[in-house]
Amino acid sequence: MPPNVEFSTPPDTMQPIGPYSHIAKVGQFITIGGTAGVNPKTGELAGPDIASQTRQILDMFETMLASVGSDLDNIIHINVFLADMGDFSAMNAAYVQGLGDRRPARTVIAVTELPKPGALVTMNLTAVTKAD
Repeated sequence: MPPNVEFSTPPDTMQPIGPYSHIAKVGQFITIGGTAGVNPKTGELAGPDIASQTRQILDMFETMLASVGSDLDNIIHINVFLADMGDFSAMNAAYVQGLGDRRPARTVIAVTELPKPGALVTMNLTAVTKAD
């Protein structure tokens, strides 16, 4: 029998800009799809700079993970997609501000374009639920 995959988009997050759910969960395994730094209340980018967009993404990850029984401590891997690798240092500073001492595995890739107009960064992640 195939695994039971649960799909969700929590109400306090931005609506997906395509035909997908933000979260897919199978057992303790969680994936969160590409997330831009969008303020869910306004639908607009959290700011014009990499720091504000990075912090918004990490805030949304915290909300999304909580909705499926997890938290930032249970992230396994994060993919970061930057529109400009020149933003790498500023993104890292905001990333550390948002994640503190947590250091999940990470990949950073420069891309030529992102789906959300004006977005400087998107991220996705893999995590597990909290241990009982």
